[in-house]
Amino acid sequence: MHNLLLSPLKMGRLDLKNRVVMAPMTRSRAKHGSDAPTALNALYYAQRSSAGLIITEGTQVSRQGQGYAYTPGIYSSEQVAGWKQVTHAVHEAGGLIAAQLWHVGRMSHASLQEPGEVPVAPSAIRAQAQVFIPDGNGSGLMALAEQPREMTLEDIEAVKRSFVEAARNAMAAGFDLVEVHGANGYLFDQFLATGTNKRQDTYGGSVENRARFLLETVDALIEDLGADRVGVRLSPWGTISDIQDDEPEAMVLFLAQALDQRNIAYLHVAEWEWTGGPAYPEGFRQRLRSAFQKPLIVCGNYDAERGEALLAQGLVDAIAMGRSFIANPDLVERIRQAAPLAQANPALFYGGDAKGYTDYPTYLSS
Repeated sequence: MHNLLLSPLKMGRLDLKNRVVMAPMTRSRAKHGSDAPTALNALYYAQRSSAGLIITEGTQVSRQGQGYAYTPGIYSSEQVAGWKQVTHAVHEAGGLIAAQLWHVGRMSHASLQEPGEVPVAPSAIRAQAQVFIPDGNGSGLMALAEQPREMTLEDIEAVKRSFVEAARNAMAAGFDLVEVHGANGYLFDQFLATGTNKRQDTYGGSVENRARFLLETVDALIEDLGADRVGVRLSPWGTISDIQDDEPEAMVLFLAQALDQRNIAYLHVAEWEWTGGPAYPEGFRQRLRSAFQKPLIVCGNYDAERGEALLAQGLVDAIAMGRSFIANPDLVERIRQAAPLAQANPALFYGGDAKGYTDYPTYLSS
């Protein structure tokens, strides 16, 4: 039985019907040319509305914030109109949905930027990683992330403003919450990590300074939306996107305590041991739970059994599942019935059409 996983949860101003969260997953199926969501995206999310909360794929707050082709934005009127289709479909199906607000920083390419611009980062350190760019033929190809330029203080202020504008757009589009993407080697994570932040000003050096940009952005969102509409995602010990950090525990516990004091709706922590990353140190989960008393979501290739066991220990409040939601739009019902899970086709994860996106059957119809 999965009684805890299927039990309700109070999160900010929301009442989740269960503790199964649909994790954010890039699928690169926004409208070509405008990066606006379409009716196809609305169907995809609505099919998965039995989740206690859906967190959307990363949604760039500006063109500067884009690092992958055909990912949706939330900075134009057409994009906001597209997201309205999505939130309406999810709400009609009885679901709740948060917009993950995203700026990739150095994980980008000139082909995705405004003409003549290059990616930005806390320090001018190139990522030894690849991004997905348009190929000119309606498809895409992988390319090495380009050399970024170091952000000025004016750049930092501009990005904070873009997050506030994106959050306002998210509310106008009907989202229930926003999640600040501070994980996975993207812009905020680049500021947090010692390997990518070599700044000598108030945004570099100490844990407090490296955390400043993220916390100032969260504070601006809280002032505009209210703390109970804001979540944050972090990924301590992550190595994705060529990220390296010498102080992951000190940083995540500092942020957890600071965010707890701000009464945000939730903290969402991505784990990387399942991909070959380092395991959490002994006692870390207990220290994180002590630092953050509000709803805590974890994500890391969990199945129902592992998720239920962690909930039973009182160390987390909800479990985010990603790939299992791709092939199982009715994942919550399958968990309820202890039904077998379908397997997704990785070749269809990114880009394309309905195939491998909205054509996975439910258990009862398969």
